[in-house]
Amino acid sequence: MSIADIRQQYRKGVLLENAIASNPFDQFSTWFNDALKAEVIEPNAMTLATVQNGQPSARIVLLKGFDARGPVFFTNYESDKGQQLHASPRAALLFFWPELERQVRFEGIVEKVPAAESDEYFHSRPLESRIGAWASPQSRPISRDALEQRVADLAAKLGSEPARPEHWGGYRLTPHRVEFWQGRPSRLHDRLCFTQQPDGQWALQRLAP
Repeated sequence: MSIADIRQQYRKGVLLENAIASNPFDQFSTWFNDALKAEVIEPNAMTLATVQNGQPSARIVLLKGFDARGPVFFTNYESDKGQQLHASPRAALLFFWPELERQVRFEGIVEKVPAAESDEYFHSRPLESRIGAWASPQSRPISRDALEQRVADLAAKLGSEPARPEHWGGYRLTPHRVEFWQGRPSRLHDRLCFTQQPDGQWALQRLAP
């Protein structure tokens, strides 16, 4: 089969103005719960797009917190994404739930979460993941053998309750634009977009598919 011939008709839902929440945070919570109920594989997986010196970069990260302030994820501050966010603290996040034929797009400003919030999440992680946060010089060249040796050395050194390394923690994206996308037949998809106004209120518009 030619790649050009791969097609999917979307028929699982509709998204209308009279059936959407009054703000993007409540709407996202509703859709995220729908994804959980539908047993979407890794419903908290999201594409994080950053930019530095005009060069975009994207990768999958995991949502680890969400409230009316925005979505939260955790990473190594010295990684490529961390350095890019330091240089240009604007980013976009994209969720795609194919089982529901839905997407959600966030755009906004990114800031580090308070240290206490990073500490709380770090200590909730499995021990192996906490050791890994210490061991991995994320985004830097390394051999597999060297990485595994660092893990072994640090596991022996740090013990069963390692503290959070200063170079690792959370970011929160405070959105100014959030789009909800529902697949529809014939590529006539529903796209409803919330844009934050100068007074902090959210305006809703339908966008052409």
